[in-house]
Amino acid sequence: MISGGTKSDRDIKNITPLVEKAKVEFAKLQSLDNDGLRAMTTMFRQKIADNVQAERDEIDSIKARIETDFDIDIEEKEELYKRIDFLDKEEYRKTQDTLMEILPAAFAVVKETARRFSENEKLEVTATQFDRDQAARKDSVNIVGEKAYWDNQWMAGGNMITWDMVHYDVQLIGGIVLHSGKISEMGTGEGKTLVATLPIYLNALPGKGVHVVTVNDYLAKRDSEWMGVLFEFHGLKVDCIDRHEPNSHERRQAYLADVTYGTNNEFGFDYLRDNMARNPDELVQRPHNYAIVDEVDSVLIDDARTPLIISGPTPRGENQEFEALKPEISKLYNEQRNLVTRLLAEAKNQLVFNSDGKISSDDEKKGGEALLRSFRGLPKNKALIKYLSEPGIKAILLKTENFYMQEQSKNMHIIDDELFFVIDEKNNSIELTDKGIDLITKSYDDPKFYILPDVGAEIAEMERQHLSDKQKAEQKADLLRDYAVKSERIHTVNQLLKAYALFEKDVEYVVMDNKVKIVDEQTGRILEGRRYSDGLHQAIEAKENVKIEAATQTYATVTLQNYFRMYRKLAGMTGTAETEAGEFWDIYKLDVVVIPTNRPVVRADNEDLVYKTKREKFNAVITEIKTLVEKGRPVLVGTTSVEIS
Repeated sequence: MISGGTKSDRDIKNITPLVEKAKVEFAKLQSLDNDGLRAMTTMFRQKIADNVQAERDEIDSIKARIETDFDIDIEEKEELYKRIDFLDKEEYRKTQDTLMEILPAAFAVVKETARRFSENEKLEVTATQFDRDQAARKDSVNIVGEKAYWDNQWMAGGNMITWDMVHYDVQLIGGIVLHSGKISEMGTGEGKTLVATLPIYLNALPGKGVHVVTVNDYLAKRDSEWMGVLFEFHGLKVDCIDRHEPNSHERRQAYLADVTYGTNNEFGFDYLRDNMARNPDELVQRPHNYAIVDEVDSVLIDDARTPLIISGPTPRGENQEFEALKPEISKLYNEQRNLVTRLLAEAKNQLVFNSDGKISSDDEKKGGEALLRSFRGLPKNKALIKYLSEPGIKAILLKTENFYMQEQSKNMHIIDDELFFVIDEKNNSIELTDKGIDLITKSYDDPKFYILPDVGAEIAEMERQHLSDKQKAEQKADLLRDYAVKSERIHTVNQLLKAYALFEKDVEYVVMDNKVKIVDEQTGRILEGRRYSDGLHQAIEAKENVKIEAATQTYATVTLQNYFRMYRKLAGMTGTAETEAGEFWDIYKLDVVVIPTNRPVVRADNEDLVYKTKREKFNAVITEIKTLVEKGRPVLVGTTSVEIS
C-alpha cells in the first residue's frame, strides 16, 4: 500500500490502475498459442489505422489536389495547407488516445513474449515472409517447412546471450511513464533497457517511427540486437543507424524501420546533413515522432548546449599567419607569465595575517591589487589557483574586484594598464593592452601594425582632400584592404593568446600522432574528429609545432537541446534525474517520475557533506580515501573534470 504525500507517491498512485489492468491482460494471454499472441500486433495496428482513416483519406485527397490542380490561387492553397496541419494534429491526437486505450494489452503482449522466450528454448510459429527474411540474416531464426523457430539465444554486442528476463511490476510503471512523455528515474540495475521495450513496442505500432537514443555506438548496436528480437518476433522492423554509413541507402532504410536505435550525435548530424541536402531523395530522416533518450541527464543537460557542427573548407583557408605571428605571441605570453609571478610574490608579501587573523587596510589594498592583476593576467596560473584556495585569500580578491568593477569598471584600467593583455575567463576572451601592443610592435617598422584603421574618419578625411573619383576609389580600396588584413591579424593574435593562456596541453587537449585532439572535460575521453572553431584549433596547432590544418567554415550547426525539442513526444530514462528536474521542466517541459526499486534498498545513503572551501573538501576526501584503503577497500573517485582528477 502506497502512503505519504510526496510527488513520487502521487505519481505512482495515478499509474497503479494501469499496471493492474496490464496484469489482468497478461493473465488472459496465457491461453493463446504463439500465433495468437502475434496476431495481437496485427489487431492493434488495424485498430489504430481504422481510427484515423477519415483524417488520412482527407489529407491524401488534399495533397493529390495540390499536386495536380495548378490553377489553385495562393490564398486557397494556404488554406489547404492549414487544413492539412489541422488534420495531421487531429490524427496524432486520435492515435495517442488509441495507444492509451490499448496500453494495458500491448504491455501485456511484450511481457508475455519475454516470459515465453525465458521459459522456452524455441518458439514455434507459422512462418511469414518477415520470418523468412529474418532467418536469412540470423542464426537464431530457422525455417522448417511452413514453421518458423525462434531460439531464445542470440548474439548481442558480440556475445551470445540467453533470454532470461520478464518485466516486474515496477518496470511496467517505468514503461507507462516513458509512454506518457516523461522521464523515468530508475536506480542502477533496475533494468532501464528492458523497461524501454514496453513503450517502444506500443509507439511503434502506428508505423511513424520510434527513436531510441543512447550515449555511445556500442550500446546502440548492442541494445538493438539484445531487445530487438522482442519486436521482430511481432513483425516490427528494427535497425541501428550506427551500423550504416551517413547518406547511404541503408541508413535511410534504418530510419524507415519501426524502431531505430542510434547515438545522440548521429541523430543530430543526420538532421544537419538533411538540411544540406540538394533534393528530397538525399533525405534520410522522417518527421520526429517519438524518442526515448537513455542517460537523459547526460544527453539533454550536460551535453545539450554543445553544438554539433558540419564544417568545410573556406576560401584561402591555407593562407594563415599563425606561424609568422607565433614568435611575438610566445614572447608576449612569457613576459606576462614573468610579470604575474612577480605580482603574485608581491601579493603574498603584503597579505600576511597578524596574530589576530587580520591584515592592515593598506597592506590589504596593495596586496589585493597585486592579486587582482595576477588573476586578470593569468587566471589559470597553478600557483595562483593554489594560493586562492588558502583561507581568506579568495575573499580579498573578490572584494578588490568588486571595488574596481563599480561604475561600469571605470577604474579597472588602473589594474589593467600594468598588464600586457587582460583575460576575461567568464567570457573566454582576451584583450591586448597598449603595453602589450607596444611590446609586439617593436619587431615591425609600422607602429600601427596591430591597430585597426578608423574607416569612417579616414573616408571623411578623403572627402576633404578634393581628390578625383578615381583617386578616391583607389584610396578606399587600399583602406578596406588594410582593414581586412589587420582585422584578420588581430583575430589571429587573439586566438594565439587564447591558445597560450587558456588552453593547457594534457588538460583541454592532447597531442597524438602529430595532431591536436580535444579532451572531453566531463569524461576525459578524446573527442575524435572534433576541432575548435574560429581558428582556435589552428592556433593551438601552431603553439604545439604540429601541422596547421586549413581553416574551415561552418556549413550547418544545431545543439542537441534544439534538436530533441523537435520531437512530438520525448521521454528519457536515467538513474539520476531528480536533481535536474527543474531544468528538465524549464527547457523541455519534461516531468521526472521516480520509480521505486523492485526490492527494498539495503544500501545506506548518507546525507551530503558540504565544506566552505575546496581545500577543506579535498582534504576530507583524502582522509576518507586513506581510511578506506587501510581497511583494504577499493575506492572509485568521481570528479567533475579531468583537471580535478
